[in-house]
Amino acid sequence: MSSCRAYAITADAVANERARVNDDLSQMDITNVIALDTLDLADVGPNDVKFRTLAFSAEHNLTHAATADTVNIAELRGGKIYPGNSALGEVTEVGGNVSKFKVGDIVITHCNGDPDPYGYPLRIWAYDQPDSIGWYAEECVVGDWQLVHAPLDCGLNLWEIAALPLRAPTAYHMWRRAEGILRVKLPDEQLSTFNVLGFGGGVSELFLMLAAHRGHKAYFCSGSPERREAMEKFGVIGIDQKQYNRFADRSDIKAFGKEVKRLTNGIGMHIVCDLMRGPCFDAGITAASRQGVNVSAGWQLSRDCTYNSAGASAKQITLDHTHYETPTGIDAATSLYGSVFKPTIHNEIYAFEDLPRAVVEMDQAIQTGIPIVRVAEDMPAAVQSLIP
Repeated sequence: MSSCRAYAITADAVANERARVNDDLSQMDITNVIALDTLDLADVGPNDVKFRTLAFSAEHNLTHAATADTVNIAELRGGKIYPGNSALGEVTEVGGNVSKFKVGDIVITHCNGDPDPYGYPLRIWAYDQPDSIGWYAEECVVGDWQLVHAPLDCGLNLWEIAALPLRAPTAYHMWRRAEGILRVKLPDEQLSTFNVLGFGGGVSELFLMLAAHRGHKAYFCSGSPERREAMEKFGVIGIDQKQYNRFADRSDIKAFGKEVKRLTNGIGMHIVCDLMRGPCFDAGITAASRQGVNVSAGWQLSRDCTYNSAGASAKQITLDHTHYETPTGIDAATSLYGSVFKPTIHNEIYAFEDLPRAVVEMDQAIQTGIPIVRVAEDMPAAVQSLIP
């Protein structure tokens, strides 16, 4: 058995920080909760792969785990979790039954935990899947089914590839569901081009890249001028969320709805990619067209949402809750790296020791793109040419 450094979140750390701020989650300092720990790695079994982590992207579920804003997942997992749903690494050892991978391969992870009969996850690895150990670590041991060959020849650099293992399958899954639901209601002969709106971050950006690639009109509502400018290169129209005070009250939402109607010649958005809770949810419902579809992944801000059901019914709006893709869908999403999915990366590549700061800055929505953490100082020859 070997050991390495890995990030952990403990129930005690969550409780201590919540006590310090009298349960005012807005005042919590996540850097007091997410901490480097020593992880004893499991021995490599016959169907396992061991890899050393080269880089990973910070994910929003770290905020939920660190603040226990939805559920206290560290407590539910027995007092400690090792997070990390997304990573890029170099294979260093394979089990005797493993034929898909060999030592030296560059791989990416997926976070499908416990698949249901259709291949969709009941739980997410390194979050609510029991006994799962995440990949915000210097080394990892995983089942071979959790890995995909990194598409090193896709045209993306190493940090861009590292940004996508969690976000690309999520965006791909949300798009194909939204498109399928809308097509049930409005076949191509009735509506050939959609108006598509996305709010905020990396998943929405990829979602809109796919929409634009399919020939639809895409709109990105974000408070970051850098991210809006990056999306304009894909033909995506930017909307400054800060002009509407991030939808702080009803007047802001009404003003946003009026602007959406102006942009879409009075029609509204056929598809909205949203958090389905918090202030963006009301804005997304307001922006939706008749027969519109609102798709949501994640549970930022709250587990619950409320809306005017009678109004949504009158407009025949469909709300769809998504989670994550099947392994087949993950492979399909990976095939779009570089050709469709070209992520915007934050202008600082964080050191491994700086992950807590990266999460805080992600939560503050001040980053210029997806935050990437470099773990390995010495990179293998296979990726040297991909490092900007």
